[in-house]
Amino acid sequence: MDRYRKQTLFSGIGESGQQRLRGSRVTLVGCGALGSVIAESLVRAGVGFLRIVDRDFVDLSNLQRQVLYDEQDVADRLPKSIAAAEKLRRINSEVTIEPHVGDVTHANILELIRDADVIMDGTDNFETRFLINDAAVETGTPWVHAGCVGSQGQVMSIIPGQTPCFRCLMPDIPGPGTSETCDTAGVLGSAVQIVASIQVVDALKILTGQQHLIQPVLTIVDVWDHTWRQLNLESLLSQRNCPCCQGTERTWLAGASGTQTSVMCGRNSVQISPVAGSQLVLAQLKSRLEGSGTVRMNPFLLVFQPAGWEGELTIFSDGRCIVTGTEDVNQAKTLYARYVGL
Repeated sequence: MDRYRKQTLFSGIGESGQQRLRGSRVTLVGCGALGSVIAESLVRAGVGFLRIVDRDFVDLSNLQRQVLYDEQDVADRLPKSIAAAEKLRRINSEVTIEPHVGDVTHANILELIRDADVIMDGTDNFETRFLINDAAVETGTPWVHAGCVGSQGQVMSIIPGQTPCFRCLMPDIPGPGTSETCDTAGVLGSAVQIVASIQVVDALKILTGQQHLIQPVLTIVDVWDHTWRQLNLESLLSQRNCPCCQGTERTWLAGASGTQTSVMCGRNSVQISPVAGSQLVLAQLKSRLEGSGTVRMNPFLLVFQPAGWEGELTIFSDGRCIVTGTEDVNQAKTLYARYVGL
């Protein structure tokens, strides 16, 4: 226990809490900016088991904020979950690290969270968050949501049956192109560190058996303005009109909702089709993307070539997109999430 002595001296943890951490199991979905801070913090804190699921590989532009990775990882083009696992094992060999390279889908999420005491949100898109929420409510597993863009971030911890769920806060997924992303609005590494640290603190409360300390609030932080707000969400639970946590609707978990993808034969392209009924204002998307690459537009579609990418994204007003230059569905979805938003 010498490794954790300073942590056990803190009354909120103590030796009994540390023992509970040692026996705890965590599933981390996404190991980018938020996820890499979460993973390192939890491993240093002494969780017993960490499962890391990520579909992406390490890119040079990640290094400004994704603290587990370095230039060698970029040169080796390592998947993030593999690179993270190698670093984390050197940080704390007592923790079991289980990396998964791939997407989280309705077909595999229950298996990935089957033994988790808490699910940590390190994702960069709304689709995966809605899926996590469905699975968490279905299994009664706590999860800690966060998002971070620009200098701002938000955190919401969800205890099924105790707090509002994510769909209480956001009944429907935002339309493609309606939300800023890190690749259109940028992000400060310092904002990521603070937001992820708040997530980890709530995870420690849950893992040490102190779920009663989790409040039904949305915490919003802006590091540039030095502001901190908390919105009380308790009234959302009392409304009892959420189809997910107050009912049995699990459309994301059932696979009835979500983006559909298909590899286009002979074209080195992937087509991404978002939720039916999506609608984009191409002119607005064009203004957002102009600082991130080359943009061309006509009345029917927008063609975007991200800086440093040889392929293109051809985006239609219904949100449909053809990503050329790859037949890797995960890579195509990552590009779509970065620049259009899911």
